[in-house]
Amino acid sequence: MLTPKYPPQDTAPPATAVHTPAPLQPSAPAPVPVAPVSNRPTVQLTPRSALALAAGGGAVVLAVGAVLVSLLLAVAITGMSVAVVAVVLRSMLKDFNNQR
Repeated sequence: MLTPKYPPQDTAPPATAVHTPAPLQPSAPAPVPVAPVSNRPTVQLTPRSALALAAGGGAVVLAVGAVLVSLLLAVAITGMSVAVVAVVLRSMLKDFNNQR
């Protein structure tokens, strides 16, 4: 059921004739390759646009940093609150077991 099914060997296409290249003529000079011309527009940075780009990058770095710091603070506050709750529960259970 899960074994592959291969086509029979006689369905392969027939072999084509072998193409032999024509001999090169040494007297003809070889053509020089030309670099293709790009149709894309080039980006030129002026001092004003470079300053705007740097300011935008700085703003992105500050925003991402603020988000990461706030996430770190949230994790730290949550950890501290869980630790305080654990200490309070431990003392409550200790007092509950001593009163029996």
